[in-house]
Amino acid sequence: MGVRRVLGMLCAVWLVCHAGFVRAQDELMQPTFHAPFDFPLLLSGNFGELRSNHFHGGLDFKTQGVVGKPIHCVAEGYISRAAVTPGGYGQVVYVTHPNGYTSVYGHILRFSPEVEQVVEERQYANQSFTVDLHFEADRFPVEAGDIIALSGNEGYSFGPHLHFELRRTDTGELTDPLPFFTHRVKDTTPPRASLFVFYPRKGRGIVNGQADKHFITLPAGKRPIYAWGEIAVGIRAYDYMDGTHNNYGVRSVVLTVDSTEVFRSTINGVLPDENRQINAWTDYEEHVLHNRWIMRLHRLPGNRLRSIETDEKNGFVTIDEERDYRFCCVLTDLYGNTTSYTVVVRGKPQPTDTPKSRQNEPMAWNRSHIIQAPGMQLALPRGVLYDNVPMRPRVTIADSTDISHRYRLHSLPVPLQAGVGLQIGIRRFPVKDLQKYYIACRRNGRTYSVGGVCEDGWMKTTVRELHGIYTVAIDTVPPRVTPLNPKQWKSGHIRFRITDETTGIKAYRATIDGEFALFGYSTRDRQIWLKHPERLKRGVSHRLELTVTDECGNEARKEYTF
Repeated sequence: MGVRRVLGMLCAVWLVCHAGFVRAQDELMQPTFHAPFDFPLLLSGNFGELRSNHFHGGLDFKTQGVVGKPIHCVAEGYISRAAVTPGGYGQVVYVTHPNGYTSVYGHILRFSPEVEQVVEERQYANQSFTVDLHFEADRFPVEAGDIIALSGNEGYSFGPHLHFELRRTDTGELTDPLPFFTHRVKDTTPPRASLFVFYPRKGRGIVNGQADKHFITLPAGKRPIYAWGEIAVGIRAYDYMDGTHNNYGVRSVVLTVDSTEVFRSTINGVLPDENRQINAWTDYEEHVLHNRWIMRLHRLPGNRLRSIETDEKNGFVTIDEERDYRFCCVLTDLYGNTTSYTVVVRGKPQPTDTPKSRQNEPMAWNRSHIIQAPGMQLALPRGVLYDNVPMRPRVTIADSTDISHRYRLHSLPVPLQAGVGLQIGIRRFPVKDLQKYYIACRRNGRTYSVGGVCEDGWMKTTVRELHGIYTVAIDTVPPRVTPLNPKQWKSGHIRFRITDETTGIKAYRATIDGEFALFGYSTRDRQIWLKHPERLKRGVSHRLELTVTDECGNEARKEYTF
């Protein structure tokens, strides 16, 4: 045996051993996390679930149907942030760890006593329920297993649970926490799908004689689908877990056509600027109009999600032979539970749509556009569209009593990656106070405010969707204040419902006997309540004053004696 060959073999052996050593070192370096609860863990939501305008960024742990469960810190570190908001997480605490992660605990009922005191002091100092506090590393150090909060149902939450996230401290990337808890969460149940959707490419594809999308209920029957030209597909699917009745997001989806992979998605991490890209991956129209989530198993040109991989055709398949094409979709969860679905597409020559004339060419997704109509301008910067979109605004000319014309920007829901500038000219000013004007949108039988500021005879605002009828409106009606339990006020259980059906609540402020009183606020049920009834002196009468303001500056002032 030659010297060179011996040296080559020794080198190969060293490389194999070194690779194994590196893998072992990587496994040893993987962080470990303590369970957030000391009872069996069940999930009501998993990472990457499809939500309106965002991916679900963490795990929702069930709390046995109640609030007040002690939450344990998952690793050593320090409490770096505590925040209180009317919606969203409600009350949330952040812990930064030396292992490179920051853990987030949302919808909590109470902070740890020392943090609770600091939060309360800032609320009274600012005379505001909403606070956002950041702490230095030596302020609130914690160890794995320490109780840092009590679980709750605060903020935009519809049942007691803990929303738990893991973020990369350096980038803010949301990371799936479940791989760190697989030994505590059982799952032997595979994902399941209910719908397969075919998308013929406009002017280039046809399915069953139609140029529109075509739905197939799963599991598919033996009858093939007839198609010709360029087509893509989508799927409606959910994951399931042992011991619950919830449905979850599917971690991995793979599509093959005749055993050749054309699409793959694996949702295990989402960067902050990727979140809204969910609208490029899903069928936004189906979600808005029919309340169902369809995952596109192809990539729209403006889709920049890292979690999606496609072939060179971005997941579109060319049907150009008179034969059967086997579309196979495989759904897999973190535990390896798998389900596959096969749909047969038979190539059959059919006439496709003829390309539209140049004057009706859609707006290109990779260019900026200015859309103008009498009394209206819409500015679309480059990069806010996910695909080419036909744009022909319809204008309803106002009569002499209307404040402005009415504009239908698009007949179907079209999502935008960022807010774009919309301005509408005001034709008449029946109210002198310019703060009372706003832009209203009517969509799906409902009218709501998209805000706006009046400048030089124009109402200017930002919109994130091209759908609905937009016009200028006026709000001069103050919010409505409804006392909920006056008979319990003397014991400190003071609660109101505050509503504004036009432009929404902007602010509120309460005093009791002339001193600021801290009231919590929930956007979920639009209620406010006295946060610290123990501060109320008993056995004497009190005077409560409450002021509620809407987004157009209308105020409701109420006084009560109890």
